[in-house]
Amino acid sequence: MTQAPRITLIGGGLVGALLARQLAQHGFAVEVFEKRPDPRRAGFLGGRSINLALAERGLQALRTAGLADEVLRHAVMMRGRMVHTPGGASTLQRYGVDDSEVIWSVSRGALNMLLLDAAEATGVRFHFGQSLLGADFDRCRIRLADEAGSTREHAPGLLIGADGAGSALRAAMNAYAPLGEHIEPLGHGYKELEIPAAEALPPALAQQAGGADRFALEPHALHIWPRGGYMCIALPNAEGSFTVTLFLPATGAHPSFATLPDAATARAFFAADFPDLLPLIPRFDADYAEHPVGTLSTLYLDRWHLDGRALLIGDAAHAIVPFHGQGMNCGFEDTVELTRLLAATPGDSAGAFAEFQRIRQPNANAIAAMALENYVEMRDSVADPHYLAKRALGAKLAGRIPGHYMARYRLVTFTHLPYAYALERGRAQDALLEELLRDTPDADAVDLDAAARLIQSTLAPLPDSRHG
Repeated sequence: MTQAPRITLIGGGLVGALLARQLAQHGFAVEVFEKRPDPRRAGFLGGRSINLALAERGLQALRTAGLADEVLRHAVMMRGRMVHTPGGASTLQRYGVDDSEVIWSVSRGALNMLLLDAAEATGVRFHFGQSLLGADFDRCRIRLADEAGSTREHAPGLLIGADGAGSALRAAMNAYAPLGEHIEPLGHGYKELEIPAAEALPPALAQQAGGADRFALEPHALHIWPRGGYMCIALPNAEGSFTVTLFLPATGAHPSFATLPDAATARAFFAADFPDLLPLIPRFDADYAEHPVGTLSTLYLDRWHLDGRALLIGDAAHAIVPFHGQGMNCGFEDTVELTRLLAATPGDSAGAFAEFQRIRQPNANAIAAMALENYVEMRDSVADPHYLAKRALGAKLAGRIPGHYMARYRLVTFTHLPYAYALERGRAQDALLEELLRDTPDADAVDLDAAARLIQSTLAPLPDSRHG
């Protein structure tokens, strides 16, 4: 039998820790170098979104690692989008057909620490406070520096970069052999605020907001305040708080982060545009002043690997904007595919890396496109009558001909079908919905039998394996 090669991972975040566990479960000797201190001892260092949306693709990856049940014990179910209109009304738009199709709000820090423990339990060795300074690919050596600035060399074996959008390994690989890197800024940024648990708010205010138990708002929903061109969202945390994220253009006419330079101007803006949300954020001024504006970009690479020596995975290879809640899920899906390929051909890393890119790159590009489209949908379309008519008609068709119609969001979020398929199928379905609603703005006025016949005669049946 071919002996499994040693593997060195750069990055011990979510994708790195999960990949390390999966590789170790298949008999690989794995070491991980992470530039941050161990969050289980130093505390989780922020700077990125505090909580994330876990969907079926990510859950399936956690199942393969034997961790799904443990993760879900610390997650909050979200049934759909709770859309808050400027007039103060709110409406739930379900993600799926029922509670079998939900997504989960998970704490980034808690999940990372759980994955680190799980990886160590399988024999993975972690080295924290170790930054990658560079790589000599000809000599098969990497150079590392600790927090004190002392440097050393390490022979990595196979080298895999799971060190995020700002990947140091990607920079080293690109310097050695250009990867065809293209970064596309969104031009919008984000800032995080917090709604505390209901007990920290006046009882009348929490009750008026429609919360339950310790939550100031409905806990089982992702809340959206769409305002056309910008928005706020809020995701629940297990202890009762909500992480609020404001998305705005970075520059330009009001409102933009350039026109809201301080807490005073931001407070006036919230009082005018989000009057129902502002009272729920008692530390608004401090949050706004203390939390930096994050940037949003999409990363594209022509090449993800350097023959069989080094490979990029997750955000290091294909960072996307967060508006479909699929960044982590896509990265977790990467780990399953890469582990499968390396385990099948442990003596052919070049072949495994090339096949990994061949399979995953079209899907990464597809979810990148859908994430950008979903930003427009979330901030503009969720309250648009035509969007709501298409959504209502789609729901009717999904009930009438489930073997031929499934909304794109459900294809992405609740199935294991390739992202590229979901993108193509979603566009074809959307074109047919537009045709059916061309002469009427009312979904109830559409002849459902004729609509079903059109869909069935135009589109192939959905794959039987859509749920895995």
